[in-house]
Amino acid sequence: MQSNPNVTVRFTAVLQKHVNGNKEIKVQGGNISELLDDLEEQFPGFLRQLMDDEGELHQFVNIYLNDEDIRYIGGIDTAVKDGDMIDILPALAGGG
Repeated sequence: MQSNPNVTVRFTAVLQKHVNGNKEIKVQGGNISELLDDLEEQFPGFLRQLMDDEGELHQFVNIYLNDEDIRYIGGIDTAVKDGDMIDILPALAGGG
């Protein structure tokens, strides 16, 4: 039986307030979507910062898997492996 990969997610200062001030968190899942679900379980309401009501990433949110923008490599269905690094970067422009 294969366990879910252990992946590190790093947060910018803007998002740290939504994850109890953490700069990075270990999460588990087989793809980006599952990792985001794990984050939502740990920090209810977190996904509202990233996604719209249809489950699509907000236009101003970028997620990188090992420095590659997931929009170009499979979106939230992109598979992850043990030891991968995820960076969630909201655009700096805009209000909120």
